[in-house]
Amino acid sequence: MTTWRPGPAPGVLLRADRVRGVDLLLLPERVVVLEGSAGEVLRLCDGTRDVPQIVRELTARHPGAPVADEVPAFLDRVRKEGWLR
Repeated sequence: MTTWRPGPAPGVLLRADRVRGVDLLLLPERVVVLEGSAGEVLRLCDGTRDVPQIVRELTARHPGAPVADEVPAFLDRVRKEGWLR
């Protein structure tokens, strides 16, 4: 997975709902309300960064957080859902 450069799958958009104060994934015929830092992680998935680069960026932003353990697993789950390519 280290060479994978995650980006949104076709038809998937990440949007901030400023009224509700949440991030949303807009999918064909579906909307997913993201919890916690999921939106922050997915914003880094633009197809230019690989997974280790995303982990390094988030580790710098959140020292002491279990980024290296949680983010790759989260990205893998989102990929399996078909929301990332």
